[in-house]
Amino acid sequence: MCGIIAYIGHRNVVPILIEGLKRLEYRGYDSAGIAVLNNSGIQVVKQPGKISELEKEVIPLHLDCTIGMGHTRWATHGEPNKINAHPHIDTNGKLVLIHNGIIENYGSLKTELQAKGHNFRSQTDTEVLIHLIEEFYIHGIPLEEAIRMALKQVKGTYGVVIIGADEPDTLFAARMGSPMVIGKGENEYFIASDASPIVQYTQDAIFLSDGEFAIIKRNELITKTIQDQPVEKKFEQLSLDLEQIEKGGYPHFMLKEIMNQPQTVADSMRGRLLEEQGSALLGGISYDFESLLYARRFIITACGTSYYAGLIGEYMLEEYVRIPVEVEYASEFRYRNPILDRDTVVIAISQSGETADTLAALREAKKRGAKVYGICNVVGSTIARETDAGIYLHAGPEIGVASTKAFTSQVTVLSLLALFLARKKTLNIDDGRVVVREMKQLPEKIQKILDNHTHIEKIAREYYKQCNFLYLGRGFNYPVAMEGALKLKEISYIHAEGYPAAEMKHGPIALITEDMPVVFIAPQDQSYEKIISNIEEVRARRGKVIAIATEGDDIIQSKADHVIYVPKTIPCLMPILTIIPLQLLAYYIAVLRGCSVDQPRNLAKSVTVE
Repeated sequence: MCGIIAYIGHRNVVPILIEGLKRLEYRGYDSAGIAVLNNSGIQVVKQPGKISELEKEVIPLHLDCTIGMGHTRWATHGEPNKINAHPHIDTNGKLVLIHNGIIENYGSLKTELQAKGHNFRSQTDTEVLIHLIEEFYIHGIPLEEAIRMALKQVKGTYGVVIIGADEPDTLFAARMGSPMVIGKGENEYFIASDASPIVQYTQDAIFLSDGEFAIIKRNELITKTIQDQPVEKKFEQLSLDLEQIEKGGYPHFMLKEIMNQPQTVADSMRGRLLEEQGSALLGGISYDFESLLYARRFIITACGTSYYAGLIGEYMLEEYVRIPVEVEYASEFRYRNPILDRDTVVIAISQSGETADTLAALREAKKRGAKVYGICNVVGSTIARETDAGIYLHAGPEIGVASTKAFTSQVTVLSLLALFLARKKTLNIDDGRVVVREMKQLPEKIQKILDNHTHIEKIAREYYKQCNFLYLGRGFNYPVAMEGALKLKEISYIHAEGYPAAEMKHGPIALITEDMPVVFIAPQDQSYEKIISNIEEVRARRGKVIAIATEGDDIIQSKADHVIYVPKTIPCLMPILTIIPLQLLAYYIAVLRGCSVDQPRNLAKSVTVE
């Protein structure tokens, strides 16, 4: 969950590292540091807090070097401070390392190393790894081999970059469970934990796979396994441009990504809707769809926002495809001895395609013989490579830590999947055409909601000082209630809970007072009358009601303190519309509370540790 950037070439490395860390700050922002190598040896500068704090320390030093590394941290071991920040250096100042991941057996390794005379400065697991490499290196083992020997002893996950003072023309990098991309320029290479910091310099890149090791010089790249077996890697073009990872005039990435949803939902559907046939075209599964079609059951596994998208997918697939679906938290899936067989299809959903728990779940499913499909956003990600087939979101990079456009794209893709399978099983062509026409209208309808953002901001001004919120929905909109509550928790630090509306009277109703805002997702669907009754129950206890309702619904005006209207659509697509006001409400409340919207405390974008 940390950010890594490294460079070797002919340019001054410092601006590359600082700018790269700024692009990676969404991956971790507890502390940051850089290490460079010049005629004076290895120089390390570290600072707690944001990259701007590190930059203040680095600029006066006027460092001019052509090899170096940078790291921005999301703390796992040891509090965020200068000592625990990366890079970490060995006892003799000859080796320096940055690391993304967790060394699970660091405790036993540390004990062994301390017995051999190693002294540790930090509380981190990472420092143990650089001392382990040093232990081999000081006994005359070449640095490349020392690194590989150390990594063979490590249990856990890592993306690492190492520099040795005695090998000033070489970077070493390795990966196990944490992403690592290497970009190529002219007599230069860029190494990073994702493509965002290198795309301004090159579009040619390779992605290391688990268990791979790279030796990188200014004009040469050698890739092999940790076991020293050669690996041939082909450079590919990055599907990313600089404009996508900049704010484009918006005050925050999150607002940009909310406002971009008409486009991102359209991009997720582009070329995939077949109106004449009333169906969908999904190239990523077209050659392997029979496993989906004849499966006995589906299991959807995911974390966080992707989990809530999966719950909506469950409702869609069961209603339209008539197949039983279970949705599992990936973090629990592999620890509960799940019952899987060759008639079970597992669908793993992840924005980044690198989520550690989701990766662990899909690997467990494959080991037990299930067919595994992926739904993710990042081309070339680990989930994309390790699943049997899958569907890309095509939502573009999502920088804001709290997911918005990825969620609506995930639900859109799940809608396409349900339509595709339903047309092959139970759905007639006329009903299929209705779904296609409604999907085509989604971008325009999303834009209509976004155009009403000032009304939502006014509502936020009335409630931003509250300490608790309750979100309630039914059917397709019950997962929307949970996702809306999650958005508020993530970025405003207000306690919020999402429930099925009928469950309110089984406990949460005890919380209702005149100081408790309750957000109802209340479109005019088959459960409308029931949710109106739930609203009345809240009003009877003087709770404040904010309703997300269908355009033209005049009844709800008399029932709610505030109403935010969304255009009408078919029930299965309504979550793509009803979530938009909740994203905006969370955003405006967080801004009014002075919170760090794009980088909320204790969170990071790509959760690459379990």
